[in-house]
Amino acid sequence: MNRLKERYNEEIRPSLVEKFDYSSIMQAPKIEKVVINIGVGDAVDNTKVLDDAVEELTQLAGQKPVITRAKKSIAGFKLREGMAIGAKVTLRGERMYDFLDKLMNIALPRVRDFQGVSPKAFDGRGNYTLGVKEQLIFPEIDYDKVNRVRGMDIVIVTTAQSDVEAKELLTHLGMPFRKN
Repeated sequence: MNRLKERYNEEIRPSLVEKFDYSSIMQAPKIEKVVINIGVGDAVDNTKVLDDAVEELTQLAGQKPVITRAKKSIAGFKLREGMAIGAKVTLRGERMYDFLDKLMNIALPRVRDFQGVSPKAFDGRGNYTLGVKEQLIFPEIDYDKVNRVRGMDIVIVTTAQSDVEAKELLTHLGMPFRKN
């Protein structure tokens, strides 16, 4: 069993039940899924760029990503409807906990001049969005094989009813929030 999931079940969930005074342990918020998205705008001109992004995302997530396509044509960007413009992967279960553990304990501390992640990036419904400027902070990515630095969006979807509950959950899990 994953150590983050184990810690959640044994320590974090009971402390959340106590803090928010839930009547049942099932009311305690938990992480439902993690969605990682890479937008590849250059894929319009060069499809090889998208293949590289898909390969890197596969290494990070441990599963094959889905290619995202343009919903409508935009002439200014030379974009046609249905063109491949990115890749995304949804993680659940063991892989999700493995990825979160790696993100919080290895990848984020490797960011240069890291002061913590923004505590204001919640959406009002208990979900947290995090932008990463480069994929090189992850240990799986081989620096020599990277042809260009790509950013990605990481969305952590929780079952929390409010941002306060979600922030408490993520803080207990080890998300390094910035002190304002």
